Amino acid sequence: MGSPLLNVPCELIAGGTKTLADLPARAWLVVNTASKCGFTPQYQGLEQLWQRYKDQGLMVLGFPCNQFGGQEPGAEAEISQFCEFNFGVTFPLFRKVDVNGPQAHPLFLALKQQAPGLLGSKAIKWNFTKFLVGASGQQVKRYAPATRPDKLEADIQALLSRS
Repeated sequence: MGSPLLNVPCELIAGGTKTLADLPARAWLVVNTASKCGFTPQYQGLEQLWQRYKDQGLMVLGFPCNQFGGQEPGAEAEISQFCEFNFGVTFPLFRKVDVNGPQAHPLFLALKQQAPGLLGSKAIKWNFTKFLVGASGQQVKRYAPATRPDKLEADIQALLSRS
Protein backbone atom coordinates (compact mmCIF):
# COMPACT_ATOMS: atom_id res chain seq x y z
CA MET A 1 0.00 0.00 0.00
CA GLY A 2 1.36 3.39 -0.98
CA SER A 3 1.98 6.28 1.33
CA PRO A 4 -0.17 9.43 1.13
CA LEU A 5 2.99 11.40 0.32
CA LEU A 6 2.99 9.75 -3.12
CA ASN A 7 -0.26 11.58 -3.91
CA VAL A 8 0.70 15.14 -2.90
CA PRO A 9 0.28 17.49 -5.91
CA CYS A 10 3.45 19.36 -6.88
CA GLU A 11 3.72 22.08 -9.54
CA LEU A 12 6.42 21.56 -12.16
CA ILE A 13 8.63 24.56 -12.92
CA ALA A 14 7.75 24.14 -16.61
CA GLY A 15 4.02 24.03 -15.84
CA GLY A 16 1.56 21.35 -14.88
CA THR A 17 1.06 19.39 -11.70
CA LYS A 18 2.41 15.94 -10.83
CA THR A 19 2.48 13.71 -7.79
CA LEU A 20 5.32 11.32 -7.04
CA ALA A 21 2.95 8.52 -8.08
CA ASP A 22 2.61 10.25 -11.49
CA LEU A 23 6.38 10.05 -11.93
CA PRO A 24 6.97 6.30 -12.22
CA ALA A 25 9.94 5.23 -10.16
CA ARG A 26 11.15 2.59 -7.76
CA ALA A 27 12.77 5.33 -5.66
CA TRP A 28 12.57 9.12 -5.52
CA LEU A 29 15.30 11.49 -4.36
CA VAL A 30 13.61 14.73 -3.27
CA VAL A 31 15.91 17.72 -2.67
CA ASN A 32 15.26 21.34 -1.66
CA THR A 33 17.64 23.32 -3.84
CA ALA A 34 19.02 26.84 -4.31
CA SER A 35 21.08 28.55 -7.01
CA LYS A 36 23.24 30.76 -4.80
CA CYS A 37 24.25 28.35 -2.03
CA GLY A 38 27.62 26.87 -1.12
CA PHE A 39 26.03 23.48 -1.86
CA THR A 40 24.76 24.53 -5.32
CA PRO A 41 27.49 22.46 -7.08
CA GLN A 42 25.61 19.41 -5.77
CA TYR A 43 23.30 19.92 -8.76
CA GLN A 44 26.05 18.24 -10.78
CA GLY A 45 26.13 15.20 -8.47
CA LEU A 46 22.34 14.99 -8.48
CA GLU A 47 22.34 15.02 -12.28
CA GLN A 48 24.99 12.26 -12.29
CA LEU A 49 22.82 10.10 -10.00
CA TRP A 50 19.83 10.76 -12.26
CA GLN A 51 21.76 9.77 -15.40
CA ARG A 52 23.29 6.69 -13.74
CA TYR A 53 20.11 5.29 -12.15
CA LYS A 54 17.06 6.64 -13.99
CA ASP A 55 16.82 3.55 -16.20
CA GLN A 56 16.84 1.41 -13.05
CA GLY A 57 13.99 3.39 -11.52
CA LEU A 58 15.43 6.42 -9.68
CA MET A 59 13.63 9.73 -10.05
CA VAL A 60 15.52 12.84 -8.86
CA LEU A 61 13.27 15.83 -8.05
CA GLY A 62 14.48 19.36 -7.31
CA PHE A 63 12.39 21.82 -5.31
CA PRO A 64 13.90 25.33 -5.28
CA CYS A 65 13.52 27.09 -1.93
CA ASN A 66 14.34 30.67 -0.91
CA GLN A 67 13.96 30.19 2.87
CA PHE A 68 17.66 29.88 3.69
CA GLY A 69 19.69 33.05 3.32
CA GLY A 70 17.59 34.23 0.34
CA GLN A 71 19.71 31.93 -1.83
CA GLU A 72 17.00 31.26 -4.45
CA PRO A 73 15.71 34.76 -5.29
CA GLY A 74 15.04 34.19 -9.00
CA ALA A 75 11.83 33.48 -10.85
CA GLU A 76 11.13 29.96 -12.07
CA ALA A 77 12.38 30.64 -15.62
CA GLU A 78 15.69 31.97 -14.25
CA ILE A 79 16.09 28.98 -11.94
CA SER A 80 15.42 26.53 -14.75
CA GLN A 81 17.85 28.25 -17.12
CA PHE A 82 20.53 28.48 -14.40
CA CYS A 83 20.29 24.77 -13.60
CA GLU A 84 20.33 23.70 -17.23
CA PHE A 85 23.11 26.07 -18.34
CA ASN A 86 25.45 25.68 -15.35
CA PHE A 87 24.90 22.05 -14.38
CA GLY A 88 23.16 20.40 -17.33
CA VAL A 89 20.18 19.53 -15.14
CA THR A 90 17.62 17.37 -16.93
CA PHE A 91 15.81 15.87 -13.91
CA PRO A 92 12.42 17.40 -13.05
CA LEU A 93 12.41 20.75 -11.27
CA PHE A 94 9.38 22.09 -9.45
CA ARG A 95 8.11 25.54 -8.60
CA LYS A 96 9.72 27.30 -5.68
CA VAL A 97 8.36 26.08 -2.33
CA ASP A 98 8.69 26.70 1.39
CA VAL A 99 9.91 23.66 3.29
CA ASN A 100 9.41 25.05 6.81
CA GLY A 101 6.85 27.28 8.50
CA PRO A 102 3.15 27.90 7.98
CA GLN A 103 3.40 27.84 4.16
CA ALA A 104 5.51 24.67 4.00
CA HIS A 105 4.64 22.50 1.02
CA PRO A 106 2.61 19.40 2.01
CA LEU A 107 5.20 17.08 0.43
CA PHE A 108 7.91 18.41 2.72
CA LEU A 109 5.58 18.25 5.74
CA ALA A 110 5.06 14.55 5.00
CA LEU A 111 8.76 13.89 4.35
CA LYS A 112 9.81 15.60 7.59
CA GLN A 113 7.19 13.62 9.51
CA GLN A 114 8.47 10.31 8.14
CA ALA A 115 12.19 11.16 8.41
CA PRO A 116 12.95 13.63 11.20
CA GLY A 117 16.39 15.18 11.39
CA LEU A 118 18.96 15.10 14.18
CA LEU A 119 17.49 14.62 17.65
CA GLY A 120 14.03 14.24 16.13
CA SER A 121 13.94 17.77 14.70
CA LYS A 122 11.34 18.20 11.96
CA ALA A 123 12.72 21.47 10.57
CA ILE A 124 14.92 21.44 7.50
CA LYS A 125 18.11 23.27 8.41
CA TRP A 126 19.41 24.38 5.01
CA ASN A 127 19.32 23.97 1.23
CA PHE A 128 20.12 20.58 -0.30
CA THR A 129 18.55 18.48 2.43
CA LYS A 130 17.80 15.21 0.66
CA PHE A 131 15.06 12.62 1.16
CA LEU A 132 15.31 9.19 -0.43
CA VAL A 133 11.85 7.65 -0.75
CA GLY A 134 11.21 3.96 -1.44
CA ALA A 135 8.72 2.64 -3.99
CA SER A 136 5.79 2.37 -1.57
CA GLY A 137 6.46 5.80 -0.10
CA GLN A 138 6.72 4.21 3.34
CA GLN A 139 10.50 4.10 3.55
CA VAL A 140 12.07 7.56 3.75
CA LYS A 141 15.67 8.37 4.64
CA ARG A 142 16.91 11.90 5.26
CA TYR A 143 20.40 13.24 4.44
CA ALA A 144 22.08 16.44 5.60
CA PRO A 145 22.84 19.27 3.16
CA ALA A 146 26.59 18.56 3.41
CA THR A 147 26.08 14.92 2.34
CA ARG A 148 27.29 14.80 -1.25
CA PRO A 149 24.99 13.05 -3.73
CA ASP A 150 27.57 10.35 -4.52
CA LYS A 151 27.47 9.30 -0.84
CA LEU A 152 23.83 8.17 -1.39
CA GLU A 153 24.71 5.59 -4.04
CA ALA A 154 24.82 2.54 -1.77
CA ASP A 155 21.38 3.40 -0.32
CA ILE A 156 19.98 4.07 -3.80
CA GLN A 157 21.32 0.77 -5.11
CA ALA A 158 19.88 -1.08 -2.11
CA LEU A 159 16.44 0.51 -2.62
CA LEU A 160 16.42 -0.18 -6.35
CA SER A 161 17.42 -3.81 -5.84
CA ARG A 162 14.57 -4.36 -3.35
CA SER A 163 11.73 -2.80 -5.27
